[in-house]
Amino acid sequence: MIKQTFIWIVAVLTTISATAQPITAGQHTRVETVYGPIEGYQDGSIYTFKGIRYAKAERFMPPQAPDKFTELRRCKVYGPQAPQGESLKWNDRNSQTDYGFGNQFVIEPMDESACLVLNVWTPGINDKKHRPVFVWIHGGGYTGGSGHDLPCYDGRALAETGDIVVVNLNHRLNVLGYIDLTGLGGKYAQSVNLGQQDIVKALEWVHDNISRFGGNPDEVTIGGQSGGGGKVSTLLAMPSAKGLFKRAIVQSGSTLRQTQPEQTQVFGRAFAQELGQPATAQADFSKFTYDELNHAVTRLAQRGIRGGFSPVVDGTILPQHPFDPASPVSKDVPMLIGTDFNEFTFDISRNMTWEEAETIVRQWQGDKADKFIAAFKKAYPKAEPKEMTYVDTGFRAGAVKQAAAKAAQGGAPAYLYLFTWKPESNVLGASHGMELPFMFHNVSLQREMTGASTRAYKFEHLISSIWLSFIKTGNPNVKGLPQWEPYDAETGVTMILDNNPEPRQHHDKELMELSRSIW
Repeated sequence: MIKQTFIWIVAVLTTISATAQPITAGQHTRVETVYGPIEGYQDGSIYTFKGIRYAKAERFMPPQAPDKFTELRRCKVYGPQAPQGESLKWNDRNSQTDYGFGNQFVIEPMDESACLVLNVWTPGINDKKHRPVFVWIHGGGYTGGSGHDLPCYDGRALAETGDIVVVNLNHRLNVLGYIDLTGLGGKYAQSVNLGQQDIVKALEWVHDNISRFGGNPDEVTIGGQSGGGGKVSTLLAMPSAKGLFKRAIVQSGSTLRQTQPEQTQVFGRAFAQELGQPATAQADFSKFTYDELNHAVTRLAQRGIRGGFSPVVDGTILPQHPFDPASPVSKDVPMLIGTDFNEFTFDISRNMTWEEAETIVRQWQGDKADKFIAAFKKAYPKAEPKEMTYVDTGFRAGAVKQAAAKAAQGGAPAYLYLFTWKPESNVLGASHGMELPFMFHNVSLQREMTGASTRAYKFEHLISSIWLSFIKTGNPNVKGLPQWEPYDAETGVTMILDNNPEPRQHHDKELMELSRSIW
């Protein structure tokens, strides 16, 4: 652990020292938060603060406000990530890591007691300006990841380009963050949706402190991709989060429904008993290591008792399914919703004829194959045959249903997109997360993934402009983009994001009717 921590610190400091512009610290980079004084560093025109504690929490207990302090804390290095298994990182998945989809250069320490941290990038501190704020919630399902495990999550470029404040954060995950122990009663009455409660605490910290970092607490946009999109979808239905953000972005993670307590409470009680504890409020989990908790989960799974760690419609913290129908909690919150064309297909290099493509489709579509083939050709008349074998329908179906639920609510608008841009290498295609380096204005930080071509940098400008426009106004329309209308049931407008973006109306309706949402 000491060796890993040392490597992690060296890697982070090396990254900092390699920046082209001078990095400085001292009195001029200090901020007096409501909890105590902290010092960051200035990287060119951007002030950076890392590893700020936004909450504290005992194991399986709801988060609380952090302790106040008087001694200066230096916040210049990322804080620990939430404990998670190595299999949940991306270490052995060469189809992704070969292209920079995963941080191969920083070995992050894990610390259950110190993982409730956030990072801030801002163009100014203590300057009484009221910049829009973008709070990013990482992916990795509800089990893995961190606010800085992808190179492109670095908020410096977006803060500088858009004159906004960028925040990202870590929170509890897997068994620590998403087990439901409410069935034990007593002190465990609120031991559910803990990871979501952590995020709410981070948003409360932002609300109380961000004005000191040049941000406007009344102009906060939350966003997330993949599992982060699921977390954003869920926050939109949580009363405790109401008023802590004004706009929301969901990327490849549109979540309509969450799990029910009838399932999760059974697992919680079985979990306690598997660890030799009573299935009551007298259960004590404090003496077990993280590995011992996971081993108990594995043993239960082997007996057919599964937890499925994710948010739960517990009736209080999450009163209803997020978008079945859309929650009234977020009726007035504009949304930007979208997916990528081929999501989890990571090698699209093989060319094929229509006959070959149709043979593949028949193998996995069965009786629906003819309808699927006809629907695909209608939706994408200019597509290559191979594209039919990797077009995503699951993520896309969820996004369409979420946008429709939002529109049916009759409140703030939802704008729907489909990201179809492919790198020139033509291997990854428009895969899961391909839009991330572009919207963060960080193509240069994930060159292996994007190709870093002239075409990529030009497209980066358009995509980051769209995200910045929505973050600032709740409307994604920008110069160089055709008029983008909000989604409604009649027109079903989706903006195709590519070199030549275009809005299309219900273009893949038949294809979506043959699909199901995976979220």
